[in-house]
Amino acid sequence: MKKLVFTFLLLVLAPMGSAHAGIATFDDLTLAPESYWSGADDGVNYYGMGTATWFTSGDNSFYNYQAINYDSWEGFAYSNTTDSITPGMDNQYSAITGGGVNGSANYGVAFTMNMWSAQKAQTNNGALSGETSQIVDGFYITNTTYAVQSMLQGDAYAKVFGGENGTDADWFKLTIHGLDNNYEETGNSVDFYLADYRFEDSSLDYIIDEWTWVDLSGLGAVSGLRFEMSSSDGGDGRTMKTPAYFAMDDFTTHSVPVPASFCLLGTGLVGFAGFKRKKIES
Repeated sequence: MKKLVFTFLLLVLAPMGSAHAGIATFDDLTLAPESYWSGADDGVNYYGMGTATWFTSGDNSFYNYQAINYDSWEGFAYSNTTDSITPGMDNQYSAITGGGVNGSANYGVAFTMNMWSAQKAQTNNGALSGETSQIVDGFYITNTTYAVQSMLQGDAYAKVFGGENGTDADWFKLTIHGLDNNYEETGNSVDFYLADYRFEDSSLDYIIDEWTWVDLSGLGAVSGLRFEMSSSDGGDGRTMKTPAYFAMDDFTTHSVPVPASFCLLGTGLVGFAGFKRKKIES
């Protein structure tokens, strides 16, 4: 099995107080209709190769890296595009749901193409410290249109999930690891399958196509999260052929009175807490 580790960075700046809840709905961010934000040119410059910036929704601040030389980005973006049909990278900012949770317009989109840029950004953790450790209640997750259509139809890089006869045991997974205040793994993690074709009865195979709550409260108080994405459709150990995207909405935390910083570092698989399996027919 080949696996690519992704590193997203998210800083959460919630004030002290155990009763305080921070919810990133992304609807407090201004967008024109059918548009998105995926980075700025005026962020911290990394050796002339890219810029790192942050955007804030609710009490949560999200990391974004724009790779200038490659006309690309990674980390977190936000969007209100509604195209749930068109395949390909040109439609990389659309959630398969065509909108946010409960009919809201905006939602977050996460992507990474490699590890190096976010690893550089990780060195800024000390300068971007928050006030408390956090309990992450969870968030809603779904696939992007780009990833869904790639798994259903295949593309220039990725295979059709299930293979020609529909029996290949394919899967697409996100894992979320809790981090302590030294940004070391706590040993607690949650796994979430964005697609799973490993069932003996292929009628149970599914690709997530609706907003699904992921319960992360079992991670306890954390100073960060690391997200790891992986797929059965692997490459040479440094690449993953399934498009490495997911959509996020209503990311919810509440603070605990323990001084620490909180940042989200992506290398993770999000877990199974309370989601419905839903198969998409090709």
